[in-house]
Amino acid sequence: MMGACLALFVGAWAVVRLFSMPVAIGMCVVAMVIPPVAAMIANRRGPEDRWWDDPSGDPKSDEWWDELDGKKRREP
Repeated sequence: MMGACLALFVGAWAVVRLFSMPVAIGMCVVAMVIPPVAAMIANRRGPEDRWWDDPSGDPKSDEWWDELDGKKRREP
């Protein structure tokens, strides 16, 4: 995706601008949108990914969060 982004940008200003400035600007706008979209696609999680339930590694913190989430009953 990043190669396409670079190709659009370089092609727009090296070649296309000589024929049509609005098309070159449009190509740059498309090239500008590609990196954020690529980051969103690369970082998305599936519905089966339950990353918010992963333990943090700190037993005291995990116990506290379990108590807040109602997973453990609070001892009197």
